[in-house]
Amino acid sequence: MLSLFTLEQGKLRAIAKGARKPRSRKAGHLEPFMRTSLLLARGRDILIVTQAETLDAHQPVRDDLLLSTQAYYVVELLDRFTYEEGENRALYHLLADTLARLSTQANPDRVVRYYEVRLLDLVGFRPQLFACVSCGEEIQPQDQFFSAERGGVLCPKCGKGSGAWPVSMDALKYLRHFQRSSYPQAAQAPLSPGLNREIENLMQHYLTYLLERGLNTPAFLRRVRKGPVEAENY
Repeated sequence: MLSLFTLEQGKLRAIAKGARKPRSRKAGHLEPFMRTSLLLARGRDILIVTQAETLDAHQPVRDDLLLSTQAYYVVELLDRFTYEEGENRALYHLLADTLARLSTQANPDRVVRYYEVRLLDLVGFRPQLFACVSCGEEIQPQDQFFSAERGGVLCPKCGKGSGAWPVSMDALKYLRHFQRSSYPQAAQAPLSPGLNREIENLMQHYLTYLLERGLNTPAFLRRVRKGPVEAENY
């Protein structure tokens, strides 16, 4: 049984009969994170894969535990925010581009942070980062607060004592830059480990609120980052 995200029809479920057999012509073309050209036949209850040809195997992602965990996170987010509701070419291209960047870019954290921001745009949960979502005042160059419930930034006056998530001005600038930039433009901004952790924690807070449950991949990703010994024993 396969979960597919397609250019023409969005998210689909399909079955690949005999794909696990060593001599199957489909074997090796239906692995996780591959971009593949498929021929599908409509069965009685579910689509059936009749032919498969690899377009991009993303081998560096599949060969590296950290990169493959990042890719699992990317796919898990897409799966949680989408339904089998038809074509969404923008989401397809975002996914394809992100997996390609994970295969070739030196900073996978930046690739994933950009993906999170753009995904939220495309699924209708773009956070407000330029004005206070409570009083409407333009955000000034100082540390602020972020309200997952309100879907954006609160100024210090509105955020203090509200229980909102603190956010530094550096993190806010970075997120704003991602919202309004193409990836080549966004990639020009340096992302330090400390700033990445802050943005990652903020995004996990917001995503968990939107999905009303935690994601599975981030906990394993934290284990992988500690080193190969701990990851192997996980």
